[in-house]
Amino acid sequence: MASEQEIRTQLKSLSYPGSKHDIVALGLVGDISIQEDTVTIHLRSSSAKEEVIRHLASRITATVSALPGIKHVKIHAARPAGTPEQPASAPPAAQTVLPGVQQIIAVASGKGGVGKSTVAVNLALALKALGKRIGLLDADVYGPSLPLMMGAQDMPRPGPDKKIQPVEKYGVSLISMGFFLDDKSPVIWRGPMVMSVVRQFLRDVIWGELDYLVVDLPPGTGDASLTLAQEVPLSGGVIVTTPQEVALLDVQRGIAMFRQVHVPILGVVENMSYYLCPHCGEREDIFGHGGAGKTGLNVLGEIPIIEELRSGGDVGKPLVVQHPEHPVAQVFRSIAVRIAQANGAAVVHQ
Repeated sequence: MASEQEIRTQLKSLSYPGSKHDIVALGLVGDISIQEDTVTIHLRSSSAKEEVIRHLASRITATVSALPGIKHVKIHAARPAGTPEQPASAPPAAQTVLPGVQQIIAVASGKGGVGKSTVAVNLALALKALGKRIGLLDADVYGPSLPLMMGAQDMPRPGPDKKIQPVEKYGVSLISMGFFLDDKSPVIWRGPMVMSVVRQFLRDVIWGELDYLVVDLPPGTGDASLTLAQEVPLSGGVIVTTPQEVALLDVQRGIAMFRQVHVPILGVVENMSYYLCPHCGEREDIFGHGGAGKTGLNVLGEIPIIEELRSGGDVGKPLVVQHPEHPVAQVFRSIAVRIAQANGAAVVHQ
């Protein structure tokens, strides 16, 4: 069984969000009590927002649970004087299930430029082709691209009780910040505003009855990803990468993010996996080969570089819709089948 000192030492590995210092050095960790296989950690009074405390509680739980002999971690957070005390942890029971939505799949990447949105769009349409009821949420508030890639030009309509009716395209329900901006308007927002938009897209959109809500996360592990994991119970995460080593380094951050917020990882999709010559059919591994396999995750599929995939996104006619019999469209279909078969019962990568 780990000692109190060993627990404090382990907690020194956790930096406070936005700071170079760890939570122990900042004095956030108070008393630690150990009883059999249960550890209770008291966090000292902090003016941090509730979502920051919940995020820290989740990271503390994951870190301390990894120590030998510890099966349960309880966290108590003291609030500043004059504010009610609330539990810091965010167990699954505290998350709100979206009415009518059976599964929520997050598509993420450790860095930008790997084709994450292309994968999210075609994956959603491939699931639709399997006869599933699909919603597609663009959580990339700073760089929304789904309206263009889906060729959706209609505006979301107001619904009852100040709710929002999503846009329908190719039989998929869509919502994106791109519907509310013109092409030249930059989104210059701080984190709390981004988190507020993601919450609104989750809770104030009339999604109806869906088998899957596919969420296209922004690249990296920022506010939008954290908000999504805290607000709703995710069925699983799909990580998109490319074969080169620099992309694989960032994949590890995505893996760590999902692991710390206790989201099952369904697998990894290797995009731009190779170039397939349209004339001779010869394969060329421009960015290397077999990189996705180095992650230790289940490789859901390898997507080659082809003109039809790029042009389909540019003109709003994704490959899976425009050329459903194309070999690469069939790869997306096989990825969709694997996700559907998993049914959200994935194993968290350790």
